[in-house]
Amino acid sequence: MDRATRPGDDFFRYANGAWVDRTEIPSDKAAYSLRLQMTDLVEQRLHDLMEGAAAKAPNEPTTLEGKVGAFYRSFMDSARIDVLGVKPLEPILAEIREARTREAIAALMGRNNSDFDGSTFSFFIDIDLKDPKRYALTIAQSGLGLPDRDYYLEPSFATQKAKYGEYVARMLTLLHWPEAEARAREIVEFESSIAKASWTKTQQRDPNATYNPMSIAELEAFAPGFAWRPFLVGVGAASLGRVIVAEKTAFPQSAGIFAKTQVNTLQAWLALTVADGAGPYLATPFTDAWFVLHQKTLTGQQQPAARWKRGVHAVSGGDYLAGDRFDRFGNLGWGVGQLYTARYFPPEAKAKIETLVLNLKAAYRARLETLDWMGPETRAKALGKLDTYTIKVGYPDQPRDYARVVIHADDLIGNVRRSGAAEWKFYVDRMRGAVDRGDWIMTPQTNDAYNGSLRDIVFPAGILQPPVFDASADPAINYGAAGGIIGHELTHGFDDQGRKFDAEGRLSDWWTAADATTFESRAAALGKQYSEFEPLPGVRVNGDLTMGENIADLGGLTMGLEAYHASLHGQPAPVIDGLTGDQRVFLGWAQAWRGKLREDAIRRMVVSDPHSPRMYRVNGVVRNIDAWYDAFGVKSGDKLYVAPADRVRIW
Repeated sequence: MDRATRPGDDFFRYANGAWVDRTEIPSDKAAYSLRLQMTDLVEQRLHDLMEGAAAKAPNEPTTLEGKVGAFYRSFMDSARIDVLGVKPLEPILAEIREARTREAIAALMGRNNSDFDGSTFSFFIDIDLKDPKRYALTIAQSGLGLPDRDYYLEPSFATQKAKYGEYVARMLTLLHWPEAEARAREIVEFESSIAKASWTKTQQRDPNATYNPMSIAELEAFAPGFAWRPFLVGVGAASLGRVIVAEKTAFPQSAGIFAKTQVNTLQAWLALTVADGAGPYLATPFTDAWFVLHQKTLTGQQQPAARWKRGVHAVSGGDYLAGDRFDRFGNLGWGVGQLYTARYFPPEAKAKIETLVLNLKAAYRARLETLDWMGPETRAKALGKLDTYTIKVGYPDQPRDYARVVIHADDLIGNVRRSGAAEWKFYVDRMRGAVDRGDWIMTPQTNDAYNGSLRDIVFPAGILQPPVFDASADPAINYGAAGGIIGHELTHGFDDQGRKFDAEGRLSDWWTAADATTFESRAAALGKQYSEFEPLPGVRVNGDLTMGENIADLGGLTMGLEAYHASLHGQPAPVIDGLTGDQRVFLGWAQAWRGKLREDAIRRMVVSDPHSPRMYRVNGVVRNIDAWYDAFGVKSGDKLYVAPADRVRIW
C-alpha cells in the first residue's frame, strides 16, 4: 500500500503503490502482476512435473505421463532442432508449392485449426447461439499477421507495420522462398486490404450482428471468389450443409481480395503463416525473428523466456506467448491438466470455493430480486436464467483420451502437428452429436476463469490459489478477490452481450423494451466514464470494446461485498490491522489486480483487448459503489469522486 496517496484520488495506487514502485517487469515479460506471480508458480510446478516425466519417458511412449515427458524432451533438444533447420517444414512447404490454383490454396487454408497453415477465414465449432441443443461451425474474418486492423490502418502503428514487413521478408528468406523481398511487400499489401475490409473489435462484440446462418450454396453466392467447398474439405466438414457467418459484410470483400490476388502471392502468404505458426518450435534463426516481432516489437518484452518455460507452455498450452498459438494448437493441455490436478489440487480447496460460489449466487439472486430499475417480467426471466447456471471447479469430470496421439521424443514439429490434428478432430467428431454439458474450454492448469455458452461458471485449479483464493485467509479478502471474480463471471451472463441470451442459452430478446432502454442507458454512462481514462498520453481506453468486462467488474465487486455481508449472519465484521471488513473487501479486489505493463503492451491492449488496464479495473469500479465512499471517507474534490446521481448502478 501507499498510504501517502488518498484513496479517493487513486485507489489503485493507495492499495498497490509500494508494490508498483519496487517491482520491475522481468525482461522476459511484457507485464508483471500478482496474477502472473500465480502463473509463475503453476509454471514451476509444471516444470517439475515435466522434467520428471521426461527423465523416464521412452522415445515412443504409450502412457499419458510418458507422452507429456517425451513431448517436453523434444522441445528441449535445441541442438537437434538447430541441426534440422527448416527441414521439418518441408512436407508442408511442398504442398504449398504444389497448390497452383486458388481451390488448392483454399483447401490448405481449411487446415488452419489442425496444422500450421494460415487462412483468410478462421473457424470454430461451438454451441449454436439460436439452437443451443446442437453445435454449429462458425466462419469468421481472419488473415492478419498483426494483432488488429488498426496496426495496418492507423499512422500511430506505422513503426510496427514496417517491422512486420521486415519480419515477413526475414521468414521467407529463412524458408528459401523465391523473391522473398518482393513477396513480402505483396503480403503486407494483401493483409492491409483485408484489414480495410475487416470489422473492428467493437463491431465483433455484437452477437446478433455476427450470427448469420447460411447454406453452403448461399455462402458461395454471397461471397463469390473464395473456394468454399475445397475449404470445407480441408476443415473436415465437407458434408456440412449449414454454417454461421460472423462478420457478414467483410466476407464478400475478403473473398474478392482472395480472388484477385496472384496465386504466387497467396502461396508465399501461406508459407509465411506456416513459418509464423511454427516459429516457436523451429531452429534459432526462426525463434529469434519470431521473438523480435511478436514479443519485443508488439509488447515491449526485452528478452525471450528461458527455454524450459517455453517448453512447458508448448506442451501445456496457455496464453504465455504473444499470438496465443500455444493456447489453441498442438499441445497436450488437457492431459497435462490431469497430471497437474492429481498432484496439486487438494479436495478441501474445491469444497471451500464451492461454498463461496453458492454465497455469491445467493447474493446475485438477492440483487436481482431488489433491483429498482428492472420490471417484474424481465426480473422473473433473469432469475430463471440464474437458476440454470452450473458451477465447475478444478477440472472436468471426463478426462480427454490421448491414447491415439503419437508422440516421439525426437520429433517436435511432428508432435505439434499430430496433437493439433487430434484436438481439432475431437471437435469435428462430436459436432453432430448432443451438446456436452460437462464440457470445459479452459484447461485445469490455467490461471483464469470464464462464463461459458453452456451457462456455466468455470474456475480451473490454476486460479484457485493465493492471492485470489486462500482457504485459510481472512474471508473479507477472499470475498473481495475470489468473490469479486466469481461475481464477475456471473455478471457476464447479464452484461451487454450476455443479457441477449435466455435461460436456454439461446440468442433472443427476452427483455421488455423499457428495461432494455434503461440498461443500455446505464451501460452507455459506464462506457463514457471508461473512455475518459488515458493510460498513456493520447492513448485512451475504448469504453465500447471493454464494456462487457467493465460491467462484469462492477457487478462482480458489488456481489462480492454483498456476499461478504451475508456471510456474517448479522454479526459485526471484525477489524483487522485497523481495517474494517468493507475496507478489506475493497483492498482484496484492488490488490488482486495489482500489476504493471510496458508501454507497447498497453498500446496493443487498448486496441485489441476487451479488458481495461488493471488500474482501471480498480479505479473505474470502486467510484461507482456507494459503500466505497463510506469505507474510505471519499469526499467531493477527490479525483475519483462521482456525484451520487452520476454513479452507475447496473447489477
